[in-house]
This record gives sequence, C-alpha cells and structure tokens, in this order.
Amino acid sequence: MKKCIIIGSSPSDVSNIIKELDIENSYIICADGGLDYALEYNIKPNLVIGDFDSLQGELPNNVETIKLPTQKDDTDMMAALKEALNRGFDDFVLLRAFSGRPDHSYANLCALQFLCSQGCKAVIADNNGYIFILNKGKLTLNELKGRTVSVFPFGGYSCTVSYEGMKYPLDEACLTSDNPLGVSNEIISDDAYIIVHTGNAVIFLLSK
Repeated sequence: MKKCIIIGSSPSDVSNIIKELDIENSYIICADGGLDYALEYNIKPNLVIGDFDSLQGELPNNVETIKLPTQKDDTDMMAALKEALNRGFDDFVLLRAFSGRPDHSYANLCALQFLCSQGCKAVIADNNGYIFILNKGKLTLNELKGRTVSVFPFGGYSCTVSYEGMKYPLDEACLTSDNPLGVSNEIISDDAYIIVHTGNAVIFLLSK
C-alpha cells in the first residue's frame, strides 16, 4: 500500500520535507486550500476534498473532487483522512497541518490521535520537525543525536513513559498535563527510543 500524503491549508513551510518524500509513488490528497500549495509546487493530487472556503484558485477538471457542505461535523483534514482510511490506507504524512490558527492546529493533533487509534502509522511534518502521537507504543529514534524532543500527555491528564538515549532519561515516569516536565529533552545516543506505557503522548521531534 502506498503512503498517503494529505496536504492541508495551514501556512507552515514544508518545502524541505517535500524534497524528502516520494511524491511520485504516494497517494496525494489535498484538503481544501492545500490544493493551492500543491499546484504551486507542481504536485498533482489524486483527490481533492473540502468545502473550499479557503481555496484561492480554481478546482481542477481532471482530478477526483469531493465537495463537502460548509456546515459539517468534520474538518476538511478529518474528512480527508477518513476518506483515505475508507480507501485502505494506513500510512500517513500530514503536511501544512500545524501552524496558523491554534484551534486548527489542535484539531489536527486530534486527527493524528484518531489515526493512531485506528492502528495507523501517522506523522505531522513540516520544516520545523515531526509530531507523533503514541498510545502504548514505542518510537525509535536512530541517528538523530543532538535533536530536541519534547513529550506531553495528550487526550488525558497523564501518560507513563520511558526514555533511553536521552540527556534526561526516564523509567516509567508519569507525565501530567499540568506540569510540562517533558519539554526540551536531547537525544545523546545514535540509538534512542521513547516508550509510552499508559495513556497517549504527543511527541515533538524538532529538526534542529
């Protein structure tokens, strides 16, 4: 199964990430105004979906399009990933999904958690780094020495985590939402990992 790349309409810079992705061999979905960015970089989507309230250009005639009502329960990003799940995809990269309006950014974290709950591999990516959500899982971080990592509970008051290969290691420590203890750790080993034992954790891996 191909990787599914969903391009949203937030103003985050993904120009470097785009170069690292195998666009030609991925299934590309543009959520609403994400189409403007795709066309700017000469990326032809396989599917366009949204209510198109943020689209600046015109809808293409030769691309499958799903027009959503303006009044709806799902965000355009959520509708896009649900459509991708219905088509059998389980490996996702969400681009232009975390900047601009803070409520939209938080909504996309919720969408990322939804993918996690469905057993999918998923990440939000931009030039600043990567965002993962884990639920009782393990994230391996190979050959990333010197990179900054922050971990917080998500979708609940607490999570229990262990780190190895970090400047500040933890062994089944409880992180709580009212104490940002997990901010700004550093990878100090070529082989590092984070284990989430209980709860959900959102993990920010910075590019620098």
